[in-house]
Amino acid sequence: MRVLYHHRTASRDGQAVHIDEMVQALRAQGHEVRVVSPAASTDAAAGGMGQQVGWAHRLRALLPKAVYELLELGYSWVAYRRLRAAVIDFKPDVLYERYNLFMVAGVLLARRFRIPYLVEVNSPLVQERAAYGGLGLTGLAHWSEKLVWRSADRVFVVTAVLGRCVSGQGVDPQRIIVTPNGINPEHFAKAPPPTQAKAALGWNDALVLGFTGFVRDWHGVDRVIRWLARPLTPVQARLLVVGDGPARAGLESLARELGVHDRVRFTGVVSRQQVPDFVASFDIALQPAVVPYASPLKLFEYLALGKAIVAPRQPNIQEILEHNDNALLFDAGTPSALEEALDQLAGDAALRRRLSNSARETIARRRLTWAHNAQAVMAAAQAVAAEKSAMPVCHGID
Repeated sequence: MRVLYHHRTASRDGQAVHIDEMVQALRAQGHEVRVVSPAASTDAAAGGMGQQVGWAHRLRALLPKAVYELLELGYSWVAYRRLRAAVIDFKPDVLYERYNLFMVAGVLLARRFRIPYLVEVNSPLVQERAAYGGLGLTGLAHWSEKLVWRSADRVFVVTAVLGRCVSGQGVDPQRIIVTPNGINPEHFAKAPPPTQAKAALGWNDALVLGFTGFVRDWHGVDRVIRWLARPLTPVQARLLVVGDGPARAGLESLARELGVHDRVRFTGVVSRQQVPDFVASFDIALQPAVVPYASPLKLFEYLALGKAIVAPRQPNIQEILEHNDNALLFDAGTPSALEEALDQLAGDAALRRRLSNSARETIARRRLTWAHNAQAVMAAAQAVAAEKSAMPVCHGID
């Protein structure tokens, strides 16, 4: 099939990984894909992981919320013109769109050209932006979100929890398909053994706790640093943060204050190809906190490399991880639960090995790959195309 892939993502973080991997997976399965986006390239490998688009964030900080949101909506006109030109030239069989707030170009295009419209939803952005960044035009935001979700022939969500959010906005549950994030096994096949990865860090005999991604205050990495500073924590324990983020300065300051700055290291922004080289060094892989609807990309990377994972026990995480099988889950509502889980794993090498082995098997057992997600998307596209071709066409009376 010919797939017109539309998104409004310009950052080179986990979003770009998702986009790039899906496009590659679709092409590998023989489909033609044309990407329409703000950037010339969506390849996350082209930039460093954890990078954000500075100009967009500066503009958002300078402008009143309502003005910035009207600019977002106005971009739909630019996107529609690009999509229309692509439809005329490329003649796609399906429009696949990564949902973003105030972006209605895909809806208009799909209606105008009567092509199957598939939407990928990674978060409930009205809820998320209201909670973390603020919204100036709440009513308009709700309208645009509902319009896109309800207009889509199929909505792909990364967790069942998120699927319930989408159905709660009036979308038929039969049109919602859960496709968790995944991995490209080939990308992780060349990762070095843990001993080699630790040696590259100069941490040959260390017990390495690791976190990947764009680290923010709410991720809870500060709790891990405080755990490192406790007298009973193994002296060989180290923390490696693969990435960067707004919380970095505060975390480094906390480490100095607690006297463990020499046991905490940030890689800074790294290329996507380098991520497996660093994650390979982890003995304990960290997901201290997560929003209730997300499918964290880092979890799948941890699983692929067979890491002993620590994560909160909550429904979206339990869709992938099982306590004491492929991870150690803790009660996020209990103040000391994370620290107790770290104590348990740090002191039990046999438990770490057992969790590691089960984690590695999870990817194949659950088919948590971008290739499988691409297959699910195209099966839905073919089903929608068949439905539309079977619909009677109403002709006007001359």
